[in-house]
Amino acid sequence: MLQTVLQIVLVIMSISLFVCFIRAIIGPTMSDRVVALDTFGINLIGFVGILMIIQETTAYAEIILVISILAFVGSIALAKFLERGVVFDRDNN
Repeated sequence: MLQTVLQIVLVIMSISLFVCFIRAIIGPTMSDRVVALDTFGINLIGFVGILMIIQETTAYAEIILVISILAFVGSIALAKFLERGVVFDRDNN
């Protein structure tokens, strides 16, 4: 029973990943694209976590950590870019 539920959840999450990808491509504003990419990262973390449950392994734990760190840093960098127009401030003091 649990395996069936997990398979259904994988299908639903696949659809969610596809919708987030489409929103990132055709989003009308840059903010929509940033939110879509952040949601894509969160969904991808859940997708890999469910794969770990199905396969009964912890082999992908490092992949989840890397994806979460990259999603966080990417979101912060894009938010800073949208706010100021630059990612790295260079002060000539």
